[in-house]
Amino acid sequence: MSLTIHSKRDSRIPLLLLAALVVVADRCSKLWIVHHINPGYAIPVIPGVFRLTHVLNTGAAFSLFDSASPVVVRDSLIAFSVLAVIIVLGMLWRVGRDLSLTGIALALILGGAVGNLYDRVRFSHVVDFLEVHIVHYHWPDFNVADSCIVIGACLLLIEIFRPQSER
Repeated sequence: MSLTIHSKRDSRIPLLLLAALVVVADRCSKLWIVHHINPGYAIPVIPGVFRLTHVLNTGAAFSLFDSASPVVVRDSLIAFSVLAVIIVLGMLWRVGRDLSLTGIALALILGGAVGNLYDRVRFSHVVDFLEVHIVHYHWPDFNVADSCIVIGACLLLIEIFRPQSER
């Protein structure tokens, strides 16, 4: 059964506003980090578990490809991000008439992709600042945009694997 809230109102504008809210939250959080923590430093929030850091990520997600040619990686990531934004925006426009879990997921992914794309175009790197340790496992630093992309992808998976009603 698909989670859809039927209304006479088109939900595309509210979903685009959700994407814009993600971009604003991402920018504000990164600006706070840039102005309060020097690159390479950290502020413990929950000692041994969670820290606010300041990492300049020139690679892909979780610093993948960080050691490859910076110009090639940057240009490739920008091209991929632009393509992803166009595809997700098109998908959101198609499914966004009704408010649904899929629409919310796509809005979160769109906002996260635009947030990180802005950083890559403007600064040639993405600011990551959330660092998590669980026992002996260290999760690579990430940011609000990354979080929204992952949450959106998880919501899409839930929607894909949820039993669908026959129509």
